[in-house]
Amino acid sequence: MAKARISIGTWAYLFNQEKPTTDFHTILHKLQDLGYDGVELGSFGPHPSPASHPTKASRAKLKKEIADHNLSLSGIAIDLWAFKTPGTSIMDETPSAYLTAFLGWCAFAADLDVKTIRVDTVIAPDYFQKDPEGIKIGTEAGMERIAKVWDKASKMAADYGMNICWEFEPGFAFNKPSEIIQLVDWVRGKGNNNFGVLYDTCHAHMCAVVGANQAGEKETLPGGELELLERLKGKITHVHVIDSDGSLNEHNTSTHNPFGTGKLNFDQLAPALRKCGVPHEWWCVDLCFWPDAWQVTADSKKYLDKLREKYAAV
Repeated sequence: MAKARISIGTWAYLFNQEKPTTDFHTILHKLQDLGYDGVELGSFGPHPSPASHPTKASRAKLKKEIADHNLSLSGIAIDLWAFKTPGTSIMDETPSAYLTAFLGWCAFAADLDVKTIRVDTVIAPDYFQKDPEGIKIGTEAGMERIAKVWDKASKMAADYGMNICWEFEPGFAFNKPSEIIQLVDWVRGKGNNNFGVLYDTCHAHMCAVVGANQAGEKETLPGGELELLERLKGKITHVHVIDSDGSLNEHNTSTHNPFGTGKLNFDQLAPALRKCGVPHEWWCVDLCFWPDAWQVTADSKKYLDKLREKYAAV
């Protein structure tokens, strides 16, 4: 088993920051200085996207810029959050706008040699209870509809040699352990072995231990995030690592606490993550919505370096 590689998501430096870092080159330079192995691209806002880098030549230049800083891309998170309204929503029977945008990001990511692309369900956890679009299709049919969309997306990604990772979390629909397993099984059951979940240690704790934002009857697991990890073994295509204090933030999703300030036992999680069947060696730090993210970026690397030495050095 190869040595674990450490990256960090660029969205940390945009959201909830007093002064967002909009210049991607600055991020690359700082992460190189801190000894990170890679960077995970949040392809939205001022950071690189198909809109800012529309040609193969511009993407080749971006790819070289990343490599020149001795960094690799561990994955890409793409901007599909605009597709929430009728005619564009992932919940439409024919979500052509959503899938067209996804295909464009696949081409963009492939030109950068990215192997993992992130998606989420977009809709709120209580979507089927409030039913804002009046579709009245129910939770089960809604899950099946999303599975059909991600079936097509998975096949698009496969054409580019890419895996899809679905990031489950308290802020979006299907955040109960049984729903997470059911949805990933539905998509994989359509022949898409390149589809799986993004196991975020913080979100896993909030979904499996706290049962945060779950619609209807709350569902947790006796073994918490470790039990959920075991149940998802072989179906995980990406990993985010960060601590959790068991709370939701102002955006109604998990608070991504810096390492050592929460409740997670990484001496248990780290070796388990190494055995869960992820098809690469990346551990991506996720400091989404944490104020002054740069203040804890160096400490995050040092914390994971110690874990890596202990559990994932070879």
